[in-house]
Amino acid sequence: MSDANRYAKIVYWSEEDQCFIGCCPKLVLGGCHGDDPKTVFAELCEIVYEAVDLYVKTGRPLPPPDSNYDWSSHKQTITTN
Repeated sequence: MSDANRYAKIVYWSEEDQCFIGCCPKLVLGGCHGDDPKTVFAELCEIVYEAVDLYVKTGRPLPPPDSNYDWSSHKQTITTN
């Protein structure tokens, strides 16, 4: 498995921007955007692969991956007004 596959990639609809936004919070500050979620996800995957490549080529340590995170035990607090 590639190191890039160990990071969560998120695609969501932005009402403000009126497009889909792709991000990988632990690895890249920016992201990508577009009208089709599948296209945005594919582009995001390329960005993540390139970011991992850059980390390795420059000798920088990668941030801790998301793959070790226990998502099933994560609790979200929901507040209502």
